[in-house]
Amino acid sequence: MIRVLLADDHHLFREGLTRLLNDEENIEVVASVRSGEEVLAMIHSVRPHVVLLDVNMPGMGGIGTARRLKERYPDVGILLLTVSEDRETLFKAVQAGVRGYLLKSSTSQELVDAIQRIHRGEAVISPAMSAKLLDEFVALSQGKSQRPEDILTKRERDILRYVANGMSNKEIGVALAISPHTVKAHLRHILDKLGLRSRAQAAAWAERHGLTGGNTQKD
Repeated sequence: MIRVLLADDHHLFREGLTRLLNDEENIEVVASVRSGEEVLAMIHSVRPHVVLLDVNMPGMGGIGTARRLKERYPDVGILLLTVSEDRETLFKAVQAGVRGYLLKSSTSQELVDAIQRIHRGEAVISPAMSAKLLDEFVALSQGKSQRPEDILTKRERDILRYVANGMSNKEIGVALAISPHTVKAHLRHILDKLGLRSRAQAAAWAERHGLTGGNTQKD
């Protein structure tokens, strides 16, 4: 029996999905919750094999929840459900360690098949998103996707340039007339976009891509 933990902030969607999955002979929904925080609070007690997460839950969100799950429970399979066909969201999900990424427009059979495949250790991506992933791999092989202006906003490039020049969050905030907290939030988004883990890695990336020196301007 495949034990499933379901998280989505829409009650009716959770109810319908729970009934659908419990009708399957080899699937049991062991818990249905509305947030990533609730997932982390109860996963140890319900011990699911697969966790279904809505991407856009309030609070922690599906991707943030997935990242923490993989750190604490690396053997649990994670399937993200979303209405978004945004390529950047897909890449963040992959970086967070999810094994599956399905659009909510998928059929019930596609969802059941995805859960079963993830339980077997396979990876599943909606066909509509697979093409976008392949396009990105092609672009990477041709060196087209690593231009800073293709990945980062102007504000993010400015902040990364300051980081590479050794400035603290407080100093960057003064230079750009924003708070250190806002700088920290921007830097977190930069790390997510680039698939990096630390400020030092971000500085090294900036060095490799010519984001050192030069002038920055306020937006």
